[in-house]
Amino acid sequence: MPLMVLKAGNEIIRRMNTYKRYRFPPDIISYAVWLYYRFNLSHRDMEDLLAERGITVSREAIRLWCMKFRAIYARRLKRKHRGYGDTFYIDEVFVKII
Repeated sequence: MPLMVLKAGNEIIRRMNTYKRYRFPPDIISYAVWLYYRFNLSHRDMEDLLAERGITVSREAIRLWCMKFRAIYARRLKRKHRGYGDTFYIDEVFVKII
């Protein structure tokens, strides 16, 4: 479950402002958005998965969370991605050059 890592006081304030005025805690919202984008599930499937964990939330709320927080998750993933180097390893590939 991806949780925001809080490193400094500034980050705590940013996290609190991001999830301000939502009924559910930030951990539940971030878990739902992560599940949606990680496993490519429908909003109804997400509603069922959260209901199994005892969290009653509508699929409309999940849809709104995914629309609002997708940019935040994309930015965080791009920041963590190191990119590809100039070395590629290919196993069992045969190339015939004429």
